[in-house]
Amino acid sequence: MPLRSDWSEELCPVRRGLDVLGDPWILLIMREVLHGRNRFEEIRDSIGISDAVLSRRLRLLVDEELLRKVEYRGDRRTHHEYVATEAGADLLPIMHAVSIWAEKHTPMPEGGTHMAVIHESCGAETRSADTCSECGDELRADDVSWDKPWKRARERLVGAPTL
Repeated sequence: MPLRSDWSEELCPVRRGLDVLGDPWILLIMREVLHGRNRFEEIRDSIGISDAVLSRRLRLLVDEELLRKVEYRGDRRTHHEYVATEAGADLLPIMHAVSIWAEKHTPMPEGGTHMAVIHESCGAETRSADTCSECGDELRADDVSWDKPWKRARERLVGAPTL
């Protein structure tokens, strides 16, 4: 029995969106892909998800056209990696909005620090989900970095490849 109803035919766009994005694993997987971690093992190891759950979610993301499977040749056989489609890269403002909201409304764990969203074109930190609060340009996945002090890393996003 499903955990909830199918909302894919609903007139309400929030319900239709949650029909695809309502599972927390979905945005975590998309975050990894937008950071350039495209292979099954990289995604699995980064977010701590089981193989079975990750396989099902990747299949859903491909079916919903947020990700595209691309073949690459491994040592012994052909494998697949996952790249964001335009629809997948368009999730960036949602991820920014969730991050901005969480930093404002959830307690920071002890030892935690602020994650900065950096607009690479102008070099400024932005506090907006979809446009740079400094220069006003639209934020694109291929022009944004996330400064994660707890990882001592500034990770540039990759966006959707051009076909």
